[in-house]
Amino acid sequence: MTLIFTLDPELDPGLRAEITALWTAASNAGGAVGFVRPVTEEEVWVAAEKQFAGIAPAGPDRLLVAREAESGRLAALLVFESMRFEPMDHWRLLTRVMVHPDFQGRGYGSALLAETERVAREWGLAGLRLYLRGGLGLESFYGRSGYVEVGRVPGTIRVGPGDDRDDVTMWLDLR
Repeated sequence: MTLIFTLDPELDPGLRAEITALWTAASNAGGAVGFVRPVTEEEVWVAAEKQFAGIAPAGPDRLLVAREAESGRLAALLVFESMRFEPMDHWRLLTRVMVHPDFQGRGYGSALLAETERVAREWGLAGLRLYLRGGLGLESFYGRSGYVEVGRVPGTIRVGPGDDRDDVTMWLDLR
């Protein structure tokens, strides 16, 4: 299936609800997008509203969404976050990188990262940074798209009693 990407879509109430539903589904499927399962849409909504406040045109962050061409369903998304600090304005932090669990295994995550890189190069950025939760094999997933591990803080993400994960920093150099 084909994906249609949109940068900076209008964050109307319908899209906000779709994003919150995707974020909840991804979290409850074990995705490392800011929550530990189980989580409700109401809990995610609180975090989502804070994320939405920083997205253009209200803020300096930019939203990239991917919809399936055939169904129109929201399949994936991410946020390019500004560091809000001029000496760091030449790169962006990627947050909320997620693919709906219904679409896992179809290459949508790789397609999302490829479009992200295309947009970042178009903007003239020097690099993209992201953080991930260790223990899920995400380092190799991002590595296949050119990201390299540049930092790791052991055991700083507690997902449950006795289950502490590393906070891993990945970087894609675009220079």
